Amino acid sequence: MSDDLSRYSSEQNAEYDLDERPSRRRDRQQISSIQIVFAAILSIGLLLVINFSGRIARGQQMDVERDRLQATISVLETEKVDLQKARDYAAHDASIESWAHTEGKMVRDGEVLVIPIPAGYIEPTPVPPAASLAITPPPEPEPPKWHLWWNLFFDGDPPF
Repeated sequence: MSDDLSRYSSEQNAEYDLDERPSRRRDRQQISSIQIVFAAILSIGLLLVINFSGRIARGQQMDVERDRLQATISVLETEKVDLQKARDYAAHDASIESWAHTEGKMVRDGEVLVIPIPAGYIEPTPVPPAASLAITPPPEPEPPKWHLWWNLFFDGDPPF
């Protein structure tokens, strides 16, 4: 009897296993709604991560560009201030007078211009260039104007 009982239980288990296998396969092959929702959330999350990383990269590029432009602006502002100072100085009479005395070698009424010459300096005397006689051939007589016109119209010398 124990043989019969074990055989009966093994047959029932075999039948139970056979009935359960196709349903498990169907469950494995079918996608549940939870899996669909999870896949949708995962794909949306992936798109958001990609979008945000692109925005972060563009933001970093914009920060670098802004820093570069700010440095250029500060250099240009410094140059502007220096040019304005030079313009203001050049507009004063003192700067014009200073330039006239130093570089322009100009004097006021009653002043004498003195240009110091170093001691032992001998001023060279200019030597005139040697005269060269160039022989020029006598100019050829110019042909009459009507010969030129004849050549233009008829491509040749006049017959006489």
